[in-house]
Amino acid sequence: MPAKRRVAQLLMLALAVAVVMGAYANVGLAMDEQIPSGMLTYGLSLGGLMLAAYLVLAKFAPWADPLILPLVTLVNGLGLVMIYRLSESDSGLPSAKLASPNTQLLWTLIGIVLFSLTLIFLRDHRAMQRLTYTAGATGLFLLVSPLIPGLGQDINGARIWIGIPGIGQIQPAEFAKLALVIFFAGYLVAKRDVLALAGRRLLFIDLPRARDLGPVLITWGVSLGVLVMQKDLGSSLLLFGTFIAMLYVATQRISWVIIGILLFVGGAVLAGMLFDHVGARFEVWLDPGRPEFFDRELGGSAQLMQGLFAMGSGGILGSGLGQGHPDLIPLAFSDFIFAATGEEIGLTGLMALLMVYALIVERGLRTSIAARDPFTKLLAGGLSFLLAWQVFIIVGGVTNLIPLTGLVTPFMSQGGSALLANWILIALLVRMSDAARRPPPQAIQDEGLTQVFQR
Repeated sequence: MPAKRRVAQLLMLALAVAVVMGAYANVGLAMDEQIPSGMLTYGLSLGGLMLAAYLVLAKFAPWADPLILPLVTLVNGLGLVMIYRLSESDSGLPSAKLASPNTQLLWTLIGIVLFSLTLIFLRDHRAMQRLTYTAGATGLFLLVSPLIPGLGQDINGARIWIGIPGIGQIQPAEFAKLALVIFFAGYLVAKRDVLALAGRRLLFIDLPRARDLGPVLITWGVSLGVLVMQKDLGSSLLLFGTFIAMLYVATQRISWVIIGILLFVGGAVLAGMLFDHVGARFEVWLDPGRPEFFDRELGGSAQLMQGLFAMGSGGILGSGLGQGHPDLIPLAFSDFIFAATGEEIGLTGLMALLMVYALIVERGLRTSIAARDPFTKLLAGGLSFLLAWQVFIIVGGVTNLIPLTGLVTPFMSQGGSALLANWILIALLVRMSDAARRPPPQAIQDEGLTQVFQR
């Protein structure tokens, strides 16, 4: 029954808040030898926000997966703890001065509001299929809006921000990715039979027909345009990778994945040869320890090397919350919060954190498998892969597995755009989970009659 699952969900939600408050107290005891004075306020604020989200979910999506909200609460709360820990550092470095837990808690409040409004007003997610091309146009506009003169702003060498009077800067690509995934899902549902047709066979691979390569080439061109014009490797990789993954889910043809990988690698190599800012990223990736790269003003390796040093000093078990020096990492509260966290919770803690992300993705993929219609399957799978791909890109970047990008760690990094967009993403997954897990009306009626007779 939904009631039993909701009680279990409430208990897991309380446990997540308790773990976060335990980490918060640990930071205060380690740094000042006393429990932080604002712990009660933070605890009640976070608990109250999540209780409100739980009540909305219980009312408007009672059959939804009970694990998603507690898992996201845990990650969001740990992000708040790390931002607070950085703000309490007395080093005077930018990572400490710019960290603001109060601002991040405010963004979390707005994120919960958007989560709730999505569940309240989006009663049937399948209605979004009728807005396929509208979502595509909206996503493309948001993606290129930073290039509009007078609207877009250059920050740290990348033109991915727009300024809004009274609000500040927002990153429209974070919301564009949601609109584009909706577009991809609607488009692939309509065209998947055509795209699944095989052309010539090369070795053991059935290649698609040449006439069907248009969508892939267009997406490839847009992603390269973002890479070159906005100097945003992260959004470019995220956009193209998500489309190829959804294309594979829709057609079940490995040839699309191979073509996508070859196109992106070839385009990235070509962009690296033609454009200095792209080539600089690859230079730092291949040899981050070179002195001339370390001291470079923009696109240098100082941030990457400090993050690697921090994770290395944390070792297996970490230095302990509040006992490391994460404030030495540039932008530790934003781009490099994963590395900053790794110094204090160690490799073991990072593996546990990645497992939490993996569980969120797994629940989304389970929703995709359980869905009864093709649009829901593709949309749930696409949103789940979007979250997983984003975690891989940022973790791969800070560990130097892949070139560093401008993405942030979902739900943990300080900033409003990514946090709000990801809470909307979770709301969409919850809505689809409720639809996928909800029994047919006749089954619900039969269960109710059975309970009456048992009484």
